[in-house]
Amino acid sequence: MISAKKVEQLRNQIDDLRYRYHVLNDPEVTDQMYEGLMDELRKIEEEQPQFRSPHSPTERIAGVPLAGFKKVRHSVPQWSFHDAFGEQDLQAWYDRVVRFLAKKGIAADDLDFVSELKIDGLHVVLTYRKGLLVRAATRGDGKVGEDVTQNIKTIHSVPLTLKKPLDLVVEGEVWLGSKMFAKINKQREKNGEPLYANPRNVAAGTIRQLDPKKVAERKLSFTAYDISGGQIPRNQVSELELLRTLGFLTDDDWKQCVGVKDMMKMYKVWAPKRHSQAFWIDGLVIKVNSKEHQDALGYTGKAPRWAIALKFPAEQGTTVIKDIYVQVGRTGALTPVALMEPVQLAGTTVTHATLHNFDEIKRLGVKIGDRVVVEKAGDIIPKVIRVLDKLRTGQEKGVRAPKKCPICKSAVERRTVQDKKQETSAALFCVNEDCYAKSLQRIIHFVSKKAYNIEGLGKKIVEQLLDEGLISNAADLFTLTVGDLSPLDRFAEKSAENTIAAIQSAKQVSLARFVYALGIHHVGEETAIALADYFGSLKEIRKASEEDLQCIDDVGPRVAASVHAYFRDKKQALYIDTLLGNGVVVEKQLANNKKDVLDGKVFVVTGTLDSLSRDEVKNMIRQSGGKVSGSVSAKTDYVVVGENPGSKYEKAKQLGVATLDESAFLSMIK
Repeated sequence: MISAKKVEQLRNQIDDLRYRYHVLNDPEVTDQMYEGLMDELRKIEEEQPQFRSPHSPTERIAGVPLAGFKKVRHSVPQWSFHDAFGEQDLQAWYDRVVRFLAKKGIAADDLDFVSELKIDGLHVVLTYRKGLLVRAATRGDGKVGEDVTQNIKTIHSVPLTLKKPLDLVVEGEVWLGSKMFAKINKQREKNGEPLYANPRNVAAGTIRQLDPKKVAERKLSFTAYDISGGQIPRNQVSELELLRTLGFLTDDDWKQCVGVKDMMKMYKVWAPKRHSQAFWIDGLVIKVNSKEHQDALGYTGKAPRWAIALKFPAEQGTTVIKDIYVQVGRTGALTPVALMEPVQLAGTTVTHATLHNFDEIKRLGVKIGDRVVVEKAGDIIPKVIRVLDKLRTGQEKGVRAPKKCPICKSAVERRTVQDKKQETSAALFCVNEDCYAKSLQRIIHFVSKKAYNIEGLGKKIVEQLLDEGLISNAADLFTLTVGDLSPLDRFAEKSAENTIAAIQSAKQVSLARFVYALGIHHVGEETAIALADYFGSLKEIRKASEEDLQCIDDVGPRVAASVHAYFRDKKQALYIDTLLGNGVVVEKQLANNKKDVLDGKVFVVTGTLDSLSRDEVKNMIRQSGGKVSGSVSAKTDYVVVGENPGSKYEKAKQLGVATLDESAFLSMIK
C-alpha cells in the first residue's frame, strides 16, 4: 500500500517539472521528464481513490501564463490529450469510446478515426475575423494565454488573410525546423554556450522574445490541425482539407483508420522515423473523425474523450540509481557510470548511463538511490540529466571520488581537460601507464574502424587475448598465429584463420591511419590527416619540433606539445619500433608543406557530385594546400556544390561565398 507522503512527493516533483516546462520554458526540461511520473500518479489515484484531490497535477492542463506578455482569455477552452503508451492503452481508450457511444445508440461499425502526426512544438491559437488575423495566443492554463500576435505574424506559414472571409478559431503548432535547430546549436557550441535539448524548447523561447525581429531570424513554422471555433466542418478529414484550402500549412501524412490495428500500423511506420521530417514528432494524435460523434463523447473536464495522444517510446525516462562505478579509458581518465534499474528509452532497455566526471556528479547532486531523469537521443550514450530530489527518502548515499585507480590500485591525479566545445573541467586520471584498463582501451582504439579497421577483433576478443597473456599491446597482434587462437573459446580453426588473415592484411597502413591509431592525446582523425599531409612520412613527424608542428593550420600549442611529447617518450618510441619490427608498413605520401594552388583557402563540400565522392574532393583540396571545413561561415572561400546541396548552399548564397560545381572545382585544381 502506497503512503500519502509518497503521493505528495510525487505531486510536488511533477508540479516542479511542469512549472519549469510550461511557464519558465526551462531548456533542460521536456514533457518526457514528467510523462512517466504523471502516468504513475494517475494510476495510483485510479486504484486508490482516497488519494484523489482537486489540487492534483492530474486535474490541471498546464501552467499559468508569464507576466511579461498581455494575458488574453480564450474564446474556446484549450484542452490537453490523455496519453497512451502502447497498444494496450490504445485498446482501452477505443473500448471506452465504443461503450460510451453505445449508450447513445451509436454502433462501433459507424466509427472511424483520423491519425495525425503529433508535432513536438508550441501550441498556438489563432483567431480570425472576416478572414483577417486579429489575435494569436499561447495555450497558457487552457482558459487564459499570452498575446503573441506580433511574433506570430513573423511566421510566413501563418496567413494574415484567409482565402475566404470566415470567422474562425484555428489551432496548431509552432515549430523550429531541424536544420535551423542544428544551426543554432552549432553557433552556441562555437560561443561556448550550453546546447538546446530540442527544437520545441527553442520554439517556445523564441515566441516569447519581445523583439519580433529576433523571432523572424529563427524562421519558425506553423502547422494547423484544428478548427475549434466558427464554421466547423462535419468531420476531421474535411477540417484538414479546409485548413489547406484557406492557406494554412498542414501535415498531409494523416490517415483514416477503422480500428486499433489500423492505428498501430501507422504508429509502427512512424516510430522509427520520428526525426525524419523537417519537424520533430513525439507520437500520433488519434481523433474520432465525426464531429457529431465528438460532440456526443464530450470531455472529461480536463481532456476530450474523443481523442488521445499515442506516444512513441520515450527518449527520456525516470529510473533509480542502484550503484555508481568507475570506468578507466585509454588516456587513464576515470569516468563514473550509473548502474540503474532498467528503463525503456527510444525502444531499448537501458541500465547504464554516463556521469562524465566527479565534478558533474557534484553539479547534479547525484546520490546512490536517487530517482533521476535519463536521456538517450539517437545513438548517444544515455546520460543522467536531472535528479528528482523531491522524491528522496533520506536513505540515499553520497559518492566520493576515488583516491586510487579501481583497476590497478595505482594513485590518481586531478588534471584540467578541455573538450571539443572548448569547455574545461577537472577529471581524475590513473598515473600507471601499464594499467590493464588503459591497455585494453588503447588496443580497442588501435583496431577500430578509423584506425587499422581489423575485422573480427571486437572488445571481447581483445579482452580475451589480454587475459590469456597472448598480447600486452597492439604491436603484439602482428606476432599472433592461427595456433595461438584456435584453442581459445570463441575460436574454431576457420575463425582463427580469418582473424589472422585480417591482422596480416592490415599491416600496410596509411600514415594518417597509423598516427590516429597511436591514440595520441588531443589527436583525432582530422588532426592525424593534417599531420600526414604536412610531413608526408612517419620519420618526419617523429623528428618534428613543437615549432614545426605549429606550422600546421589548426594545430595549436596544446596539440603540438602533446604530439611532440609522445614522439620524444622513450617507451612510445620503443612501441613504434616494435610495430615496425613486427612487419607494419606505414605508407609515405607526398608532403604538402609547400605553397600550392589552393594554399590557405577554406572549402566546404556539399551535395552529391557526379564522378567524385565528397571524401575524394576533400583529399584533393588538402593535397593542393587547401583546408576543409564542415560549415559555411564568413571565413569560407569556396563551397563545392553537387546535387541536393541543402542548407550549406543556402548559407553560401546568403553570405556571398563563391560556389563551384564539380567541373569548375576540377579546373581550379588543374
